[in-house]
Amino acid sequence: MKNIYTWAAQPAQRNITVGEIIAAKGKKVLTQVTANNALEAKAAEEAGFDMIIGSAYNVKKVREGSKKLFYTAALELHNYPTAEDVLRGAFTALENGADAVMTARSMDIVSMLAKEDVPVMGHLGLVPRKSTWIGGLRAVGKTADEAYELYKRFKRLEEAGAFSAECEVIPENVMGEISKRTKISTVSLGSGKKADVMYLFMNDICGEQEKSPRHAKAYTNLKKMREDIEIERVKALKAFVKDSLGGKFPGPENSVNVDEQILHEFVKKL
Repeated sequence: MKNIYTWAAQPAQRNITVGEIIAAKGKKVLTQVTANNALEAKAAEEAGFDMIIGSAYNVKKVREGSKKLFYTAALELHNYPTAEDVLRGAFTALENGADAVMTARSMDIVSMLAKEDVPVMGHLGLVPRKSTWIGGLRAVGKTADEAYELYKRFKRLEEAGAFSAECEVIPENVMGEISKRTKISTVSLGSGKKADVMYLFMNDICGEQEKSPRHAKAYTNLKKMREDIEIERVKALKAFVKDSLGGKFPGPENSVNVDEQILHEFVKKL
């Protein structure tokens, strides 16, 4: 654990720092997962993840579950529309316990944050909310020209001051070539294992939704478990109703009675 001061000027410990993430590039694979509440953050820490990422709005709640994991706060496009909103949101998130921020905004926005020494993770490759510009949801960098344009965006992001980039759905071999040629830490979300950090959403890892993207892998099936829990819940409730109407509940083991003598004395007073 590393001793740090938070952006709220409070002493704290972190499992990893920005400096160590940068230094690990090409030497050690790191892991990242989403955490949107305290329980998920606690699970991520117990599972041995290096980093968690979640909404900038949830920093305090997430920090209740893990005081030590490196936490990147995502500044969602719709919640921080102006440059002033982004800057204020970033400092608020950092003050609340985040270690870095992530934004899919312009290079100017990244540069603005970096100039204030805010650790910034950019977002390149497939940015789902901007997918209309590329003809829909698809891998980015599948032609030589598109891969080269993507590489140039990585270099611009590096020049803007980002320390890292979420790299979403980029062909693995293209990702590998780009990662070797940029100083920033590359975080693979569906971009293969040649990046610096392996990243998936927690609900994909845990099998919590009907359908997951191709790049995801479920290691359990929490969706079915929760469905089974609801089935058992209804079964239990139905059994209670049946026993109540049939006179089986409450039974002697569920009730308290007084001694007959006490009951007799009580009734005489009525």
